[in-house]
Amino acid sequence: MLQLWASPGTCSLLPHILLYEIHADFELVVVDIVKEGGFPEKYRKLNPKKRLPILILDDGTIITETVAISTRISQMAPDHRLLGANDLEVVRSYEWFNWLSGTFHERGFGSFFSPNLFADDEIAFESIRRKSRAWIEQCYADVEEKLTKVHAVGNAFTAVDVFLYVIYRWGHLLKLDMKGTYPNYTNLVLEVTKRASVLKAIEKEGIPLIEDNRADSADAQ
Repeated sequence: MLQLWASPGTCSLLPHILLYEIHADFELVVVDIVKEGGFPEKYRKLNPKKRLPILILDDGTIITETVAISTRISQMAPDHRLLGANDLEVVRSYEWFNWLSGTFHERGFGSFFSPNLFADDEIAFESIRRKSRAWIEQCYADVEEKLTKVHAVGNAFTAVDVFLYVIYRWGHLLKLDMKGTYPNYTNLVLEVTKRASVLKAIEKEGIPLIEDNRADSADAQ
């Protein structure tokens, strides 16, 4: 049986939702990295990078990194067209994925919650957080401008919509007025949250549907 290792409310929520979307038979292994204070050392053999999510296939093959795992899930059920309906839409999905995972997630939220990775002197941490917050808000504004339809890629639901939903939730960790400031983005999120796969994953992880309420932690994202 497939195993997905995930932490509630983090980027692992994306593959968690996608597995329900394709009606996969899988076991969810929850490792709450906020409560654990990070990735537990005892699981390092599964991923030496000490990151979640982790997907373990039926034959024991281990896949790491959110986008790679999401790609594998899409390959399991091609009829669902989770990456798009044609070659160009698949390219657009990866265009979004690269920007969301690298520029938005790591450069924005990564530096905001983990300034110690960018400076040794604690005096610099607050300055890093200020710059990171400004970057995060600019990224949210970029998403808002780019979203001219209810879906991010083509005219149908894709995994990109789910990734955008996950990152939308994180805006509440910064006390941003997501609904008031980003109406186009909010419309996409409201559409995503109608899906049974989303509701099931949220219930399983025990987290709010839209407003992320986790502790202010370096591992919150």
